Amino acid sequence: MRRSDLISGPQTLLIDADDTLWENNVYFEAAIAQFITFLDHQTHTTEQVREVLNETERASILTHGYGLHSFAHSLVATFEQLSVEPITPELHARIHRFAHQIAEHPVEIIAGVPETLAHLGARHHLILMTKGDIPEQTGKIERSGLRDYFAAVEIVAEKDPLTYAAIAHKYGLAPPTTWMVGNSPRSDVNPALRAGLNAVFVPHDNTWILEHEEVGIADARGRLLRVERFAELRQHF
Repeated sequence: MRRSDLISGPQTLLIDADDTLWENNVYFEAAIAQFITFLDHQTHTTEQVREVLNETERASILTHGYGLHSFAHSLVATFEQLSVEPITPELHARIHRFAHQIAEHPVEIIAGVPETLAHLGARHHLILMTKGDIPEQTGKIERSGLRDYFAAVEIVAEKDPLTYAAIAHKYGLAPPTTWMVGNSPRSDVNPALRAGLNAVFVPHDNTWILEHEEVGIADARGRLLRVERFAELRQHF
């Protein structure tokens, strides 16, 4: 879409963090690969083990939320479900290590992000909106060096239409001039559209499988823009 078709005057951009501003899921995928190799299941294929893990993660989110603690719980529960070997304290610690080594990775900013945030911040109102464990997300935000580009930060438990409506009410945002920018159809794009906001879909090759969903929905009330890279936002805003 051309800029003139969408943008008129200052906008509010709610911007996702993980896999939109910096790499995230690639580290979880590496940990999962290590875990599956360690499990070395004799009858289940890699794909079958992964499907069990996916279902375990869906259940774990309901009780443990998002983040490394929930992920570690899912790995342990998957091991207990699939392994004939009982889980010992040593195995428990080893499996937890697969998850918690993720926290040791430096924050890897996606190409073009700082320059694009500087461009957008000079023209529009930026709010960082991410979901997950508050200490984990706060730590990544501070280590990223990107905090000062944003007027505010919102770390929420879930991104759904009610959450977007609450954020819009909190900041007095006008839906026609408010956009959610992110890589997740399930959490960033579709619920924002359902809430009457606009959305920008920035696809990422390693978006978490549980965040996959068809982009755009029949009951969308907002406008949808798709770009291939975060840096392309400079062409539209």
